Amino acid sequence: MDRNDIAARLSRLKGWGLSSDGRAIVRRFEVKGFAKAVEMANLAAWLGNRMNHHPDVTFGWGYCEVRFSTHAAGGLTEADFACAARLNDLVA
Repeated sequence: MDRNDIAARLSRLKGWGLSSDGRAIVRRFEVKGFAKAVEMANLAAWLGNRMNHHPDVTFGWGYCEVRFSTHAAGGLTEADFACAARLNDLVA
């Protein structure tokens, strides 16, 4: 994907941004407490299994960060944006 395509897709994805290296899209979810962060991480993991496209997830007290990238492609593909959009739908 070129930068213009990435920018256009990101403009339609609430809360997501481009990673500093330009190879992933990232969203940080702010939650209340540790248990909610774990629940969010589990939701992202469940979605990754369901869509066969697994994110990198980090979490701690009050936050969960989800990062989608297509490692085999060395950057972003349609699958990353589809998963991000689906995750947004699930938490809406």
